[in-house]
Amino acid sequence: MQIWPVQDAKARFSELLDACVSEGPQVLTHQGTETAVLVPIDEWRRLQAAARPSLKQLLLADSARTDSLVPDRGKAQRRQAVAL
Repeated sequence: MQIWPVQDAKARFSELLDACVSEGPQVLTHQGTETAVLVPIDEWRRLQAAARPSLKQLLLADSARTDSLVPDRGKAQRRQAVAL
């Protein structure tokens, strides 16, 4: 994995893209801090598929997944009454 400062990545983007396709993931840094990774599309799709739980895993899970569907009590927005 090669490390690219953002200035170099902008100036030599096609070279960065070619390196990603031929060598694999490339790390981008901003002011010396690792900020992002450019990965080939096949690897990205593999990672996305691995991150999603299967229907079987969802159905057999111990905890309910509806917690995020219901807002916390008192957090819901109320509509203002309209005077007629």
